[in-house]
Amino acid sequence: MAIGRSTRRGKGSQAAGAAAEPPEEVTDTGATTAADADGAVDQLVYGLDDRPPLPAALLAAVQHLLAIFVGIVTPTLILAGPLGLDAATTTYLVSMSLVVSGVATFIQVRRFGPVGSGLLSIQGTSFAFLGPLGAAGAALGGGTAALGTLFGMTFVGSFLQMALSRVMHLLKRVITPIVTGTVVTLIGLSLIGSGMTDAAGGAAAEDFGSLRNLGLAGLVLATIVLVNRASNRFLRMSAIVIGLVVGYVVAAVMGMVDLSGVGDAPVFSVPIPFRYGFDFDLALFIPIAFIFLISAVETTGDLTATSMVSGQPVKGPTYIRRIKGGVLGDGVNSALAAVLNSFPNTTFSQNNGVIQLTGMASRFVGMILAGMLVLVGLFPIIPAVVTAIPRPVLGGATIVLFGTVAAAGIKIISTSDDKLDRRDVLILAVSLALGLGVRLVPDALSGLPTTAATIFSSPITTGGLAALVLNLVLPRSDGTHGMRPREGGGATA
Repeated sequence: MAIGRSTRRGKGSQAAGAAAEPPEEVTDTGATTAADADGAVDQLVYGLDDRPPLPAALLAAVQHLLAIFVGIVTPTLILAGPLGLDAATTTYLVSMSLVVSGVATFIQVRRFGPVGSGLLSIQGTSFAFLGPLGAAGAALGGGTAALGTLFGMTFVGSFLQMALSRVMHLLKRVITPIVTGTVVTLIGLSLIGSGMTDAAGGAAAEDFGSLRNLGLAGLVLATIVLVNRASNRFLRMSAIVIGLVVGYVVAAVMGMVDLSGVGDAPVFSVPIPFRYGFDFDLALFIPIAFIFLISAVETTGDLTATSMVSGQPVKGPTYIRRIKGGVLGDGVNSALAAVLNSFPNTTFSQNNGVIQLTGMASRFVGMILAGMLVLVGLFPIIPAVVTAIPRPVLGGATIVLFGTVAAAGIKIISTSDDKLDRRDVLILAVSLALGLGVRLVPDALSGLPTTAATIFSSPITTGGLAALVLNLVLPRSDGTHGMRPREGGGATA
């Protein structure tokens, strides 16, 4: 339901239910037209620069919070398992993820000089880095001792993304939908094993694979699927939250929830820069650097969709400035995240649906949301409760999330300018085969030097590099390489 009344063009309240479904992820900026943006303006109650009444803005901010809360805290919860982190450390990292998300959102929304898009674009912990970070943490032996190296590598990698923000128009000529889609698909497929492990109870569970664990995970998964098919758009966007809450309650009734850590949680979480030290490993850094490259392109798609639903230009100098500022903001915010002991941040696409749901694209809402995230993070009672989520409950949700990531990669591939031809199918086939191959048979690399084996053991690195190289060297039927130039010029960003 739309909130409040409009001061734009003399229009009153409009039902957000009349708005179109949330736009598909845009990876090719040429696919979104000025007509689409004009149509989005007609759906808005409050535009980007409007200042809605405080009650309406607070309600809209809460809806954004519900849409992103699980997405922000889940990556940390997932990594805590293979890293073997205790409850106190996990609670602190979850708190910091919320604090960083709030500060990063404020930077992205408010825009400081060239940093930030100036749109209602919410920042949160990125799922894309889970595979490389989990593998790196395992190689480092896990525990808090590994965190200093993980944060050190993401800190260095964030500067790569900052540099890429200045050459997005060139990057998109190389990182095409077939490359991006292949990498995103591999990210999702490589993480499904982690989701299944949690669904069975977690790697260290004594009752691993028990009917109780699998049944609880199945309940969460079924709840998410059923709610996602509801006719109410707000319910659909809250499907993951509802599934986790249902699973949490049932698990508590079954005696599977340990809340002892809640009473031990401190009253206030103090952000301590580089609390776990700072270190760097070049071999482990390569896969992480590659994800920063892909993340920069994906952010372009997210911001294009946000511009469209906010009634802002999707081409021209203002649009280009927003894209470059948004990608630069991702890099700056990821560096900030590393300093404050959290994992890389990126733009969240699900908030575009909330903008349409509420009819409010005002950046004022984003600033309120940023304050909410910081407050929730600084007082760790809620993070402590979240940390107590049983592994089967988390696994039931992450199976859906990771499967959705893989499906999104396939969707990105389908957005290519041309239908998939033999060349594209060959790139996809070879890249997926190599990426999944090193994941399924890691010993196949045992004869390589240690550094090379470490680098190419990542399915994202092996499959992504294969897609990138093949896309550059294999000619199209018209003799060109990579992406075909658009009529009247190249990429717009």
